Amino acid sequence: MASSILIMLLLAIFLLAVLYSSVGHAGASGYLAAMALVTQMPQEEMKAVALTLNIFVGAIGSWRFIRAGHFDWGAFWPFALPAIPMAFLGGLWQLPPNVFKPLIGLVLIFSALILIIRVCRTSGSITNPTPQEEERCSLPPLPVAIVSGGILGLMAGLTGTGGGIFLSPLLLIMSWTDSRRTAAVAIVFVLVNSLAGLGGVVADMPTLPSELPFYIVAATSGGLLGSWLGARKLPGNGIRLLLSVVLLVAAFKMLLTANGDEGRSMSPGPAVSSQSGIS
Repeated sequence: MASSILIMLLLAIFLLAVLYSSVGHAGASGYLAAMALVTQMPQEEMKAVALTLNIFVGAIGSWRFIRAGHFDWGAFWPFALPAIPMAFLGGLWQLPPNVFKPLIGLVLIFSALILIIRVCRTSGSITNPTPQEEERCSLPPLPVAIVSGGILGLMAGLTGTGGGIFLSPLLLIMSWTDSRRTAAVAIVFVLVNSLAGLGGVVADMPTLPSELPFYIVAATSGGLLGSWLGARKLPGNGIRLLLSVVLLVAAFKMLLTANGDEGRSMSPGPAVSSQSGIS
């Protein structure tokens, strides 16, 4: 990788880790967006990098929320127990590029929409849920939580995310947890799923990118800074809107290049490997 591209990617990872960790997320969707915009990494490398960075930033966020007393084990384990093995299977499963790219594109669009919705609902606070919000929350039946957790874990492993971007809105929309517990449960969910998903990716991947230690340093530094700053010390709405634009740009790039991959896969000649590079 050219040094200029490496520097750009390291800076992007650092900034994304700051932003995401300040609001209780690990940032895999952002890392995927950055890699889609400035690199040509193959699918398995993108997943490995995103999941590895998720583990480090997720560990920082988990420590922060657990130490603050926001984590709820009863709301966590019914989703996490089935999600962990499914995340491993999802990480092991390597999709064709013309399937993987649209899937990542949709995840990025979904992430951008969640950020925009959060801006529109600025009255909601991660750390200060209203008494009315706490009163109307109740956990789902155990079978519902188990099925939901399994599906989210599979999506996490397939896409190279920790699944928090899917779990958070589900918990809030269904009024299963308040906003404070949602942030805490989601970040620990991200951590365990990222560990399982990375295990699946590594099991089918002989080597990790040589630049990975640099990415880890950038993400860990950003995660520490973001956790210290906290969401309310940053100009959150403006940054979230800007980040949503970046995610949308990356999403459309993934969707457009997927059409080219599909065309090549249908043309005569040697079969296209599922490890084709992502442009």
